[in-house]
Amino acid sequence: MAMLGVSFVTMLVALDQTVVGTALPTIVAELKGFDLYAWVATSYLLTSVITVPIFGRLGDYYGRKPFVIASIIVFTVASVLCGLANSMMFLVLARGLQGIGGGMLVGTAFACIADLFPDNVVRLRWQVMMSSAFGIANAVGPSLGGLLTQYTGWRSVFYVNLPVGIVSLFFVWRFLPHLRHVAHEGKMRLDWPGAALIAVALGALQLFVEMLPKYGVGAETAALLAMSIAAGFALWKWEMRCDYAILPVDMFRNPALAALFRLAILGGFTMFSLLFYAPLLFQGGFGMSPKDAGMMITPLVVFITIGSIVNGRIVTRLKNANLMLYLGFALLGVSCLGVVVATHNMPRALLLVIMLLGGLGLGFVMPNLTVFAQQTAGRAHLGIATALLQSLRMIGGMIGTALTGTLVSHLYASGVNLALEKDHALRWASDLSDPQILINREGQQTLLSQLAAAGHNGAMLLEAAREALVAAIHIGLALAALVALVSLWQSRRVPPVRLKGPQEPVILAE
Repeated sequence: MAMLGVSFVTMLVALDQTVVGTALPTIVAELKGFDLYAWVATSYLLTSVITVPIFGRLGDYYGRKPFVIASIIVFTVASVLCGLANSMMFLVLARGLQGIGGGMLVGTAFACIADLFPDNVVRLRWQVMMSSAFGIANAVGPSLGGLLTQYTGWRSVFYVNLPVGIVSLFFVWRFLPHLRHVAHEGKMRLDWPGAALIAVALGALQLFVEMLPKYGVGAETAALLAMSIAAGFALWKWEMRCDYAILPVDMFRNPALAALFRLAILGGFTMFSLLFYAPLLFQGGFGMSPKDAGMMITPLVVFITIGSIVNGRIVTRLKNANLMLYLGFALLGVSCLGVVVATHNMPRALLLVIMLLGGLGLGFVMPNLTVFAQQTAGRAHLGIATALLQSLRMIGGMIGTALTGTLVSHLYASGVNLALEKDHALRWASDLSDPQILINREGQQTLLSQLAAAGHNGAMLLEAAREALVAAIHIGLALAALVALVSLWQSRRVPPVRLKGPQEPVILAE
């Protein structure tokens, strides 16, 4: 019953991300302030990526129940504030508060599974349930967001979180036991300098990732990257000599954990690159409708859950559970390569199979990274190990979308400018510089009329833009495929894992 509440609110947090994206154009139309459009998402990501590792470690010290309860309250209250927003700035600030609640939950919820279910077989089943919650949220989120926005207004997108949050709070408060696995002698000291350095390092990295595709390499982006690296270096030095470190550096000296952490970064890189740019390829490059593109992506999302279920049935019976990592990264690499060679004329059934393979691969990889890390870290570091894995996956995704996005943007702009130059139509470069024009049918008609009036073949220029986008995304996802192959090679560095049987949890705090 406790995990039912945790799963509800985890699904709620995952759903919120996809639902809000669909409602954003309507929100901006009412509240104005288009310059803050991206910050509605960025403020959430910025605060959540900072809080995940901090509260993951605090959960080890104080038990996870207080922080799960706090995360539900913070997230639900922030959702109501988002619904009450009367300006874009207020909405951005409320979304930042939502991110704190979401980060607290991610930092503690996955570790709750290991607390409650020491048996790895049972734990994997609950990991599948949590993965299913994310998968369902990603699948239904865009459609649900559109329906709520169209029929009940955009504010309902946030208000719907209130009843679900209340139900989740009841289940967690009533049924989740208060377990703690780290004993303390004397007064507890918190590593505030370490927490501050984590905030600076990850915050600067998130801002760098957001600014790089738009502004390229410049003084501002270079300064943010330098700040992130400097804060990360200072964090490492500080935690090495801190007796009460929030980030135990000895975990990074453990070869097995270090390898799993690297795989989390690499896996996040490939996963988010595929999730972000395959839909753009299908819609902008191949001219599919949003509905058809959504159908193409559905197998990727659905088979993450199916792959997790299949993995749970197989992995505990293997003498070397690492085989599932090898298979997962191989399938993910094949999926990326399949998208790289995909063309507009490729049969839809084959495209569906390519997406299916990517989903299966992720379903084989992601749950195993979590369970392997939990088993390797031990109970004293269970929370921070789980939270670090989630954070590093997010960081890998941030780096992946930034590098792939920068590559795609640069190659697309070069291809479009070349086509416009041949037709002596460079004055239209600003209209075609954003690939969204290839998705916006109304915008296309307006542009075609303007080009025709100026004596240009608009259809030919739009087709050239599509070809430039397809070529750019192909190269971007070739990079993601290369990272997947590197992940497959890196998987050899994970010592052979044999999932252990049940171990009784140690209750140090009631």
